[in-house]
Amino acid sequence: MKRSALIIAMAVIVTMLFSVPILAAKPLRIGVSIPTADHGWTGGVVWWANQAINDWKAKDPDVTFFLVTADSATQQVDQVEDLMVKGIDGLVILAHDSAPLTPIVERVYKEGIYVVSVDRGLTKPVEHVYVAGDNPGLGRVAAEWMVDELNGKGKIVVLEGIPCVINSERVDAFNTVMKDYPGIEILDSQPAYWSTPKGLEIMENYLQKYKEIDAVWAQDDDVLKGVLQAYRESGRKDIKLFLGGAGSKDIVKMIIDGDPLVRADVTYPPSMIATGISCAVMGLRGEKLNGFYQNQIPSKIILAAELITAENAEDYYVPESIF
Repeated sequence: MKRSALIIAMAVIVTMLFSVPILAAKPLRIGVSIPTADHGWTGGVVWWANQAINDWKAKDPDVTFFLVTADSATQQVDQVEDLMVKGIDGLVILAHDSAPLTPIVERVYKEGIYVVSVDRGLTKPVEHVYVAGDNPGLGRVAAEWMVDELNGKGKIVVLEGIPCVINSERVDAFNTVMKDYPGIEILDSQPAYWSTPKGLEIMENYLQKYKEIDAVWAQDDDVLKGVLQAYRESGRKDIKLFLGGAGSKDIVKMIIDGDPLVRADVTYPPSMIATGISCAVMGLRGEKLNGFYQNQIPSKIILAAELITAENAEDYYVPESIF
């Protein structure tokens, strides 16, 4: 009798355990605000944002994403306000321009919405997490590789990006390395605005102005494409090195294929927006990063500037990406 009662009690307990409904994860609404794809790198940002959103939808169907792209800072401010009306729990933003976006992001932050800022920092710390590439590292790694390849001697021309803090950090780090090598002369350095047509135009001028050039640092792969076009059309054969930056699939493929003009690149991955999206989901879910003992996502994540060469180029080649 006692045994029968025990069996019945156990059966009841098992039934209760398995009949308790599994609690679903809390629904989340996350806004993702980024610039329109106006050049290669931002095109990559849009592609990686969609990739991350699709990946998270498959892993966590209780997260709803709202992805918006903006042609201007003004439009982006309006879009962030619209996202707030939608009742978002988190905002991932790559600011079109830091200063005009800071006030609206500060409002978001003060309303208790989880904020992840990516790449272009805001003018005050109004985010929970900041994710960016290593801009000084990009300039330093580029300079160190060029110094080694040139054996510390040569004439270099530089094509910069848009005049801004990010550009200055890259160029200053590049120049700091070069100052230790008196055998290297920087002939010229002009802004190419991360633009292929501008890269073509400036390189055409450099080729006419300077009869001897050993290496070109274009800083950006979009610019490098214009530089290479100008060089090939000029018929000159004297330049030994061309180096861009960002790790675009077209340039990485040239390295894989053994192109004699392009033997290296330096990363500044547009996939950082995907990392930012993951940080938002994990931060809102209260999840730790794998291997971290701290309870919260780090407040600042700087992605290393890595040198891409023939030895490791396959690791950086993402053919399905648009950049």
